[in-house]
Amino acid sequence: MKKESIHYHPVAAAIKIALCGSLLFSTSLLAQETPDAAEKKAEDASVEKIAVIGARGAPRSVGDSAVPVDVIGGEEFSKTGTSDMVSLMTAAVPSFNVNAQPINDASTLIRPANLRGLPPDSTLVLVNGKRRHRAAVITFLGSGISDGSQGPDISVIPSIALKQVEILRDGAAAQYGSDAIAGVINFRLKDAAEGGSFEVKSGQHYEGDGDLRQVAGNIGLPFTDNGFANISGEFKQADPTSRSVQRDDAAASAAAGNPFIANPAQVWGSPEFKRDAKVFANIGLEVAKDREFYLFTNWAERDVEGGFYYRHPTTRSGVYSNDGGESLLIGNLDESLGACPTISAMTGDDIRNHADIQADVDALPAHCFTYYGLLPGGFTPKFGGVVTDTAIASGVKGELESGWAFDASMSIGRSEVEFYINNTLNPSLGPDTPRSFKPGKYVQLEKAANLDFNKPFDIDGLPYPLNVAGGVEYRDETFEIYAGDAASFEVGPLASQGFGIGSNGFPGFKPEDAGSFNRYSYAAYTELGAEFSDNFRMDFALRFEDFEDFGDTTNGKITARYQATDEIAFRSAVSTGFRAPTVGQSRVRNVTTSFSPEGLVDTATLPPDHPISLQKGGKPLTPEESKNFSVGTVLEVSDWYITLDYFHIKVEDRISQTSSLELTAEDIEELLALGVKDASSFSSVKYFTNDFDTTTQGLDLVANYGFDLWNGRTTLAFAYNWTDTNVDRISEYLIDGELTTNISDAKKEQLERGLPRVRGSFTVNQNYGDWKGYIRFNHFGSFYEDHLDNGVLLEADGGIPIEVGSAVTTDVEVSYSISDSYEISVGAQNLFDEYPDEHKWQGIAGSKYPTTAVMGINGGFYYVRLNYNF
Repeated sequence: MKKESIHYHPVAAAIKIALCGSLLFSTSLLAQETPDAAEKKAEDASVEKIAVIGARGAPRSVGDSAVPVDVIGGEEFSKTGTSDMVSLMTAAVPSFNVNAQPINDASTLIRPANLRGLPPDSTLVLVNGKRRHRAAVITFLGSGISDGSQGPDISVIPSIALKQVEILRDGAAAQYGSDAIAGVINFRLKDAAEGGSFEVKSGQHYEGDGDLRQVAGNIGLPFTDNGFANISGEFKQADPTSRSVQRDDAAASAAAGNPFIANPAQVWGSPEFKRDAKVFANIGLEVAKDREFYLFTNWAERDVEGGFYYRHPTTRSGVYSNDGGESLLIGNLDESLGACPTISAMTGDDIRNHADIQADVDALPAHCFTYYGLLPGGFTPKFGGVVTDTAIASGVKGELESGWAFDASMSIGRSEVEFYINNTLNPSLGPDTPRSFKPGKYVQLEKAANLDFNKPFDIDGLPYPLNVAGGVEYRDETFEIYAGDAASFEVGPLASQGFGIGSNGFPGFKPEDAGSFNRYSYAAYTELGAEFSDNFRMDFALRFEDFEDFGDTTNGKITARYQATDEIAFRSAVSTGFRAPTVGQSRVRNVTTSFSPEGLVDTATLPPDHPISLQKGGKPLTPEESKNFSVGTVLEVSDWYITLDYFHIKVEDRISQTSSLELTAEDIEELLALGVKDASSFSSVKYFTNDFDTTTQGLDLVANYGFDLWNGRTTLAFAYNWTDTNVDRISEYLIDGELTTNISDAKKEQLERGLPRVRGSFTVNQNYGDWKGYIRFNHFGSFYEDHLDNGVLLEADGGIPIEVGSAVTTDVEVSYSISDSYEISVGAQNLFDEYPDEHKWQGIAGSKYPTTAVMGINGGFYYVRLNYNF
């Protein structure tokens, strides 16, 4: 086999740039292990980038793979101001997208990310080749695309712990099981037995907020004479940001003389990271000839607090008013003392003067209560949570005397999110309400056992051995719901008078909602890899999987690669796949506060088999099924490395939350009869369902070029992604005697255009002696936002859609090696302080920019970083 040249994804690139009379050099995040100027060009060609994903046989170089695989060197993740893994991946892979999630319930704590336009749980995440457990957070408000998804939390992985990251951009459920519809991401941990590094980073947004403070370290230690123990840690704190304007309703109250209105009343921006600590350890030990013991483990905990919707002091239903703001909601604390008077909150079409309202409130009898007297400026809850993530995986691998290579392993992973909400109240408790609550927590627990084998066999008629791989897997998944403190769900004495129940904004989980829900599954799989000539190879994979709750599924995959000439090769793959519904999606109960044309409403999410869900068309969940096809080419000419791949993904029976289904008075009475004591606070319900089919297609183009320039090494990289999604079918349901669908036109538009269809980057990288640096240009295509997820598409219907134009941002960094051990770097992300288009609906909820913009809404960010290597 011929040697492959270095393959980067994309290999970052460089030229010298003059800046303020000095040299600005660049180092691409998308490059990996860029050689120093002193290294010879010939040494570049001798290095292969090896990936262990893509095939279960022997690892292959990126260029030899029959499917597109990107390999990103771990050290490149430190060469940026971005501080979390999700954002780092967004910068590295154009088809990987994530946005800020400023006010989206639990999504603020664990941001959902999308690969190739599909939801987070359509991408399988591995660490050292082993399946990573899901996060406990279910994305209830996911901007359409991610609604209801439950994917892994990759933010718990510190970048300093990584040796490299491998991204398989192809369907691989037939090889790795559920979730691998969009692709696979494998995080490989460092395994050095000596040396290490220490990093200090600090930065701030141009607006003067969002201050970042971060320290990280890695050390490699010998583990006896035959092993290693590599340990990494990171600690971060980050202040919140605000990109808000004053809400129209808050401004109207302030204009009416109310001095208690905050400005802005509602904050849109990045949440506050009060603490974010994470530790990873990777251990390996040769225990005998051809026998290696391995173990890797992690612990992470972060406390994140974000904003929430503003509660207006004359219109918020269930707290201040129940007639749209015409009059205040007044509770009678002792009906034996007589009825309470009515207090008007409007004068014609305008909010009544605050002094007049306050005078009437002050004159109320002692047994009459209104929240206008307690909180005359309204209030804005602060929602947050403590996310704790732990995992351990251990096993033995080696080779038997028969020639079979084996890998036997067991793993367990646990994700916990304990919610809290401050600066709010339980309206039904009246003047006795607490202001802070702990509404409960979710826990996701997963256990797995794997046994894998592979061996090459000499077969008559084949010029090279046939590689045979196979194995078995057992998995056990548990989703747990823990009840909140009593005040967070208590039905207080004012509930019967129209006051809301539970901690306003995020009611607590009731004891009857709590429980532990479990599922087991097992799988058997095999894979054959054959080289029919020096130029042509094929792989065949087959996987059978059986789940306790919905039965079995069998999936297959065929890949082929043909080396037409020394410079050009063609590759293709076709496969079927699936994604199993999670235990959480089948059993979760939750209440979320969301925006509607009528204002804020509380929507309950119930299990699909709940009596009310069944009445509204619910049925047991079944797996999503996919058909994947890809075809591409690899071109290697001199110092050029270019790949172009087309993909086509058909997904049937996609799982998502329904749109909000309005509850009638009869529905609420039935819920109350079933013991759902807070049903009177609900205006609508949702549940998870197999709701629609989609076709996603796209192109990935990667072009890299390296050359020597000015006694240094220059590399150029261009990466481009085009992804288009079309909703092919929407399920119809018979609800209350009428045939209807659960997906509005607005949600369909979100699914098809909620992410930029086009993303690209061009990077210029230069190394020159003790200096290095990069400049990267990022292109974000246009997209659509259904602002506030209100579910109405047309402006004529009262909706507030946003069409956001394309944008280009620029990232730069320059580094100087002070000595062999110390390096200092300064840089800026979004150097020219670009923002997405402002929208004309700012005053409705105070958001100045479209909050789902992948480019972000915070503008420019500058940083400084000091590295110590030993």
